[in-house]
Amino acid sequence: MESKAQGTDNGNYSGTVLYNVLSKERALRWRLAWYYAVAFLLLWVALFYAVVIPLFHRLPEKITIAQESLKPGEFVVERAQNMLYQFDRIGPKVVGSVANEVTTVAFLVDAVDNIRREMRSDLYELEVDVQQPSGAFTIGTMTSMYHGIHNVVVKLSSKSSNSSSYLLLNSHFDSKPSSPGSGDDGTMVVVMLEVLRQMAISETPFQHPIVFLFNGAEENPLQASHGFITQHKWAANCKAVINLEVAGSGGRDLLFQSGPNHPWLMQYYKHHAKHPFATTMAEEIFQFGMLPSDTDFRIFRDYGQVPGLDIAQIDNGYVYHTVFDNFDAVPGRSVQSTGENVLSLVRAFANASEMYDTEEHSKGHSIFFDFLGLFFVSYSEKTGIILNCVIALISLILVGVSMWRMALVSEVTAGQISVWFLIILGLHVVGFGLCLGLPLLMAVLFDAGDRSLTYFSSNWLVIGLYVCPAVIGLVLPLTLYYTLKPNGQLSHAYHLHMSLHAHCVILAFFAIILTAIGLRIPYVCMVSMFFYAAALLINLLSCLHDRGYYWVLIVEIFQLMPFVYFCYLFYTFLVVFFPMMGRNRDSINPDVLIALICALGTFFALGFVVPLINMFRWSTLVLLGLGVVTFVFSMIAVTDIGFPYRPKTNVMRVNFLHTRRIFYEYDGSVSVNDSGYYFDYQDRRALRPLMHSSANLTGLTSVEPYCDKYVVCGMPCFWSSWCRSLSSAAWLPRDQEVIAPANLGLELLDKSVIVGGKTVRYAFELAGPPHMSLFIRPLKGVVIEDWSFIRNMLDEPEKYAAPYQIYFSYGTGSAPINFHIDFATSDGDLDAPIFELGVVGHFVSYDFQRDAESLKFMADFPDFVHVMEWPALFKRYIF
Repeated sequence: MESKAQGTDNGNYSGTVLYNVLSKERALRWRLAWYYAVAFLLLWVALFYAVVIPLFHRLPEKITIAQESLKPGEFVVERAQNMLYQFDRIGPKVVGSVANEVTTVAFLVDAVDNIRREMRSDLYELEVDVQQPSGAFTIGTMTSMYHGIHNVVVKLSSKSSNSSSYLLLNSHFDSKPSSPGSGDDGTMVVVMLEVLRQMAISETPFQHPIVFLFNGAEENPLQASHGFITQHKWAANCKAVINLEVAGSGGRDLLFQSGPNHPWLMQYYKHHAKHPFATTMAEEIFQFGMLPSDTDFRIFRDYGQVPGLDIAQIDNGYVYHTVFDNFDAVPGRSVQSTGENVLSLVRAFANASEMYDTEEHSKGHSIFFDFLGLFFVSYSEKTGIILNCVIALISLILVGVSMWRMALVSEVTAGQISVWFLIILGLHVVGFGLCLGLPLLMAVLFDAGDRSLTYFSSNWLVIGLYVCPAVIGLVLPLTLYYTLKPNGQLSHAYHLHMSLHAHCVILAFFAIILTAIGLRIPYVCMVSMFFYAAALLINLLSCLHDRGYYWVLIVEIFQLMPFVYFCYLFYTFLVVFFPMMGRNRDSINPDVLIALICALGTFFALGFVVPLINMFRWSTLVLLGLGVVTFVFSMIAVTDIGFPYRPKTNVMRVNFLHTRRIFYEYDGSVSVNDSGYYFDYQDRRALRPLMHSSANLTGLTSVEPYCDKYVVCGMPCFWSSWCRSLSSAAWLPRDQEVIAPANLGLELLDKSVIVGGKTVRYAFELAGPPHMSLFIRPLKGVVIEDWSFIRNMLDEPEKYAAPYQIYFSYGTGSAPINFHIDFATSDGDLDAPIFELGVVGHFVSYDFQRDAESLKFMADFPDFVHVMEWPALFKRYIF
């Protein structure tokens, strides 16, 4: 009996092997030749380059002054460019400099006067106010104080209207050191001037007055907008705002924030923006704080409760905040595009009935996106929740019906097909994990080899480094399953269809979960499911569902629109983030973010496409070919092609302050009196690419060991963003003393005991350059009871901690600053050391000369480096 049983088992085993072989041969017979898979994939690549790229970069033709009579009421870019050329010639416009506070203000006032002379004075009134506000607020982890900064504020109103609801337009004219700021934000300044001119010469009056705010301290940061919205006589009447920014130089203008809670704004954008470009994803990403920047929009929203639109040009971020952000870098067609959009929106909002009572129309968030700039979609958040859930439910029902049909046609039970589907679903979940994991692994490996940012100049490298691994990861588990374990009871076409069903189920799961936690991003899942569900419904109704691979044609036709949309969407993020990774500091691996964008883009754009690789014979060879592409691109990336930086176009940012330090101890003695260069690293590679250059960096050391010894590590960090990165900053000593171009003085005016002898007050007077900071660190057992600054940081100890930064700046008027600080000690001893005080003077603008040694040091940097620098004087005291 034992021998008989063994013979039976051998027979069953042989039969199973034969069955599997025949099933595999049958499946292979019905598949296309493997080399068609290459053409299949290249077809989608060609679609990306033939459709997505041209539409993404599509811009209108320029309108010249000579054409103005033929196109009345249109934005005339030639006039704007003429003004931009004058703006550019002024040079860098740093707060406190003559260029910013005098020359540019005069330029703007003159430009407005010229518009006044053209204005239809019988229809309109034009008022100009040059505001010089002073105030304080908290931003980041610091208190920002300002005095005598400049706003040029213009109000244009129709004589026939008595509306007290104003539309606010905002841009800023100040710039970073070394940058003339022709893109950021000179482009928007001249756009506003031309829009003002067009509105002032229009024969059709508008209902609501328009306030044009040219603010002179956005880079400082956000001080001038705060001064306007909290203090200006017209601020209280501003009921909506269009904030205009530039995050590079050129391209289309992206609407990346709206509202909040005013969906009517999006309806106006939908109907009146001539070149729509917007996405809810950008809004949520920006508001999550993923970008290393902020805009005046936040100030208007938080301090004025003014809803509106936040719009920015996003192309060529490589020149952002550099000397190369000049007139030549600003494409005229980009200015034309933005001008047409803004002019049309201003006309619409200036006649909007909702402006009379905007609160009446505050009804929740919007979900919005454009389709390749061709049309715009916008609907309420409530509608979005319904759509996400309904489309997810319908998709799941159709998937269920499809599987029922498969079971019926294949003469298998519902239980069997459900088990097979669960296996495929599980493998697709693994594939999703690999789709994210393999690109992230590439990012980690390149970073570990000090090869991050290889795509910074050669953007196309991400195709091999991240997109191909994402495709491999998404398809590999199912490819191995179909290859190693064929199922003869169910056709290969049905198996392939179930792999797409699995992708649909995952999207439905994401849509429901992300909607439930209150996000608006899952609209992308809804879009993807909608087109797949539509194709599935047609296949079911037409019986193509059960005719081999015929259903593939309908599915892929319906995938054309979501494919080009998702490529367009994620390409937008890459255009934004590629250059941004060069200024994202060194603490985080930037390749991880780029890899994640590529992986998610692959998942959404190709999730219903690349599983069809298994429709071809020897699909494992196709994946192996993609692996070879990844290997080749990896080899290219470690050559000079993968070196991130290029002169003028894709520069390496190096920020440093040539610093004089003087540290006083409690007894008045000087413990440190030296000079050197304080480096604030801007990207992941820090200064390593310069170690073999002509720049002498011998002696460069980390400042981290000094962070416990001195307040703010003994470094003159500028703003809170600099101070947060001190642990990775560096110090390069120099023998020759840094010559401070002006004085920085702190005088102790009085020390007095108050409140029953338990609290001591220190009163000071501070005088110095237009940019100064105080860093206050109580010693052990000491707390700050009060001070003369705003109390925000003291009242929120869970949010703010010592050392406390108080940042001062002024535009004009250098009168000394008087302040006091009250301390209490736990032991009541008020004669012992109480606190450590760092005082920093920043001589930022070119009104202050750099010494000869610093100029020589800067000249030694390679031509692919852009330096942002200035002298700084750091005095540290213990009181």
